[in-house]
Amino acid sequence: MNEIRAITTFIRAAALGNLRKAAIDQGISPQAASQAVMQLENSLGIRLFHRTTRKLSLTQEGQRFLDSVKPGIELVTGAYAAARRSTEVIEGPLKVSAPRALGLSLFHTYFMAFCDAYPEVQLDVQLEDRFTDLVGDRADVGFRGGALPSEGAIARHLLPIQMIVCAAPSYIERHGAPASIEELALHSCTGYRTANTGKIAPWEFRVNDELVYQDVTPRFCTNDIEGEAQAVLDGLGIGQLGSFTAAEPIRSGRLIPLLVQHVTDHEGIYMYYGQRTELPLRVRTFIDFMVKHLAGNRRFFLEPAELRALALPPSAL
Repeated sequence: MNEIRAITTFIRAAALGNLRKAAIDQGISPQAASQAVMQLENSLGIRLFHRTTRKLSLTQEGQRFLDSVKPGIELVTGAYAAARRSTEVIEGPLKVSAPRALGLSLFHTYFMAFCDAYPEVQLDVQLEDRFTDLVGDRADVGFRGGALPSEGAIARHLLPIQMIVCAAPSYIERHGAPASIEELALHSCTGYRTANTGKIAPWEFRVNDELVYQDVTPRFCTNDIEGEAQAVLDGLGIGQLGSFTAAEPIRSGRLIPLLVQHVTDHEGIYMYYGQRTELPLRVRTFIDFMVKHLAGNRRFFLEPAELRALALPPSAL
C-alpha cells in the first residue's frame, strides 16, 4: 500500500463526501480510490467512514485520524509543490562563493546585473579566498582563479589569467623600464601577499616554453589585488598583475605592459557547481547568465598581438 496516496485519498474523500469525486480529484479510478481507503482502514484496524450508496461520513475514529494526519500531509504536499516550483520559477535563495581577490573587480558588476534581471532571487555572495566545498558550505555555485578545480565539481572555464608585468607611464618616465627579467632587480616592484600562505607570491614568467618563478623584494605589498593595482597605477613601482585587473588600464594607456614575451596564461578563472542535471531553475539561470557575460569576455584579457602592440617599443627601453 502507498500510505501517502491512501491518506491523501482519504482526506479528499472526507472533504468532498464522495469517493468518486475524490478519485477524479486524485486522477485515479473510483475502484483504486475505494481500494486505497479500504487498505488504509485495514492497516489502521479502524473504520474511517460510514458508507451509504450516496454519501460518506466520517466515523469518530475517522474524524480523529483526519484531525491528526491532515496538518502533516499538508506540510508534505506543500514541500513537494515548492520543490517542483523551483524547476519552473526563477526565485528563491542562491548562495554563491567567490574569491575575495576577484569578487569586486571581476564579478560584482555581473552579480548586480543578475539581481536586476531576476529580482525574485535572493543572491547570497560569500567572498573568501579558500576553495569552497560546495556540499559542506551549501553553496550553489563557486568561482575560483588558478588551476582547474579537481575536487569532483563540474567546472566551466570562463577566462584566461595572463600575468602581465606593467608600470605606469609616470614610473617609466622617472626610472626607465627593464629590458629583461634580470633587470627587474634594479627597479621598485610591488607584491601580492597570498591569503592562503601569507607569503608574497613569486612572479612567474614563460621562458622558452617553460614556467620560471622569481621572488621579488617589493617596495610595497598588500593582500588586496586592487590595492596592488592602484599602487602600480600611482607610479609607485612595477607590478605583475592579472589580466582581469590590468587589461582595461593597459588599453586606456594608464599602464604599459613590459616583458610581454614572458607573459604566462596557464591559469584561468573557473565557475564550478555540483551537478549538470536537476538544478533549480534559479541556479541554472545564474550559471547561463554568468557564462553569457563572462566566458571569453575580452574586457578581461588581451590577445597576444594586442599585447605586443601596446607594449613599450624596444627603442624606448
